[in-house]
Amino acid sequence: MTVPHTAQGQPPDLQDHRPRLGLRALIGSGDRIATVVLPFLVVGVLLNLAFPEAFRVGGPPLWLAVVSAVLLALGAVVWAWSVVLILTKVRAGELVTSGPYAVVKHPLYTAVALLVLPWLGFLLDSWLGAVLGVALYVVSRRFAPDEEAELADDFGAAWDAYRDHVILPWL
Repeated sequence: MTVPHTAQGQPPDLQDHRPRLGLRALIGSGDRIATVVLPFLVVGVLLNLAFPEAFRVGGPPLWLAVVSAVLLALGAVVWAWSVVLILTKVRAGELVTSGPYAVVKHPLYTAVALLVLPWLGFLLDSWLGAVLGVALYVVSRRFAPDEEAELADDFGAAWDAYRDHVILPWL
């Protein structure tokens, strides 16, 4: 016996229990965060190009280059891993709770803000990356409650259980 399916491909009894997902589920608060951070990025890059001496950090010395390269590599891996999880699990209607999401609730934003931008900036002999990283982190934390409320609405008890077990929920 075959189970009838709806136009979305789900059996009728399962369709109503799946969270509503679309582009918003894939980008989360990313569009709102970009709207606030993008002007800082554009102005910062233009100022860095116009006045490079004002942005130099003086090297970087070998120790800062090594630390920067290690943290940048870690950030790139966390970011890429987060993107893969979003593109596979979120598209399937699943709440992502594994990998970097087991450590922090928003690893994609956190990795770029704290591990990619600052350390890339130092490798490029500029403190601009650190400033942009802080701006991105602050703005992403501002929009996190809205995104988390949407996830709570979509996933209910599963979200509550996940939220209670994240290792660094404040980061």
